[in-house]
Amino acid sequence: MMEMLEWLGRKTLGIFDQLGAIILLFVAAVKQLPKISFHETAKQSLDLGVKSFSIVALTLLFTGMVLSVQMAGVLTKYGAAFSIGGIVTIAMGRELGPVLCGVVLAGRCGAAITAELGTMRVTEQIDALRCMAVNPVAYLVVPRMVACMTMLPVLNVFGVAIGIVGAMLVAALKDGVSAYTFFHSIQVFCGTEDISAGIIKSVIFGMIVALVGCDRGMTCDAGAEGVGKATTQSVVYSIVMLFAANYLLSSVLF
Repeated sequence: MMEMLEWLGRKTLGIFDQLGAIILLFVAAVKQLPKISFHETAKQSLDLGVKSFSIVALTLLFTGMVLSVQMAGVLTKYGAAFSIGGIVTIAMGRELGPVLCGVVLAGRCGAAITAELGTMRVTEQIDALRCMAVNPVAYLVVPRMVACMTMLPVLNVFGVAIGIVGAMLVAALKDGVSAYTFFHSIQVFCGTEDISAGIIKSVIFGMIVALVGCDRGMTCDAGAEGVGKATTQSVVYSIVMLFAANYLLSSVLF
């Protein structure tokens, strides 16, 4: 029992330690924001954002289709087919869209950021930047943070739209709900705040993924084992913090 409590305590302290580290890194990144390299930021936006579109689109497409399969039959049975589109859009726009996009970004981009910066740390490239009077935070962290904060909301908007279309197709083909009924329910039940709240969440989630990935990479232990361990920690910490931030943001926004 004591061993389990000790293990739980270590894990909890590790999460709070990581939270403090990314707050300090965020403050340092904000201070270096005027020195941002737009060329590097555009490159990171392509690598971290545009190249993630396909997996985000597939994830949210099937999520929307599953929502429609689960709800359309029941709602049609009880004469509430007119509400299917609105329910799917609210669920996707408020919660599932930003959360799933954040998880996908953490698994694909957060791990890649950690592995890249971890390799640079192990091979002493970050120390070489300091020797050349180049601030590693300005050169490495700021472009990745800005790229993730910019591209994740864009991915979220496109992903939610694709998920809604997938839900509409399933509802039409499986339960005979017309496209007009589906989209009319969106107009009736949904407001701009449902989508804007998801966009606000996406900005915060993108910042979390980038900062955790950068911190784990720039502070990893030496050797291939250290880089692999840091990459695993990056994904785990990012996902835990995404869900915690999602609860806090939902409490504030709704």
